[in-house]
Amino acid sequence: MLAARRALLEQDLQILAAPVADSGGISFGKRVGDGTSIAVERLAQVAAHDGLGVALAEVIRAQVKLEEGSYGLCDQCGRPITADRLEARPWATHCVGCPPRS
Repeated sequence: MLAARRALLEQDLQILAAPVADSGGISFGKRVGDGTSIAVERLAQVAAHDGLGVALAEVIRAQVKLEEGSYGLCDQCGRPITADRLEARPWATHCVGCPPRS
């Protein structure tokens, strides 16, 4: 499951990182127009790209923990991560009581 999730995230990141066809110059006037819409869309894509990057890092960390034999243990406190949490989020590396540090 982790490998499939990783492949999907890498594919999504590749799609977002693909060059966007240039629609000409972007102009920003007093009214909301095409230029503003394009800029807002690009900001949303950057945020989505960043979120996917974080998710990919979590999946990779879970894969490393699996290889190390520490999968299912919280990175912060070392206690077991509940089965319910791992079932819902197999790439979880922290228990519910220990949110990941930024």
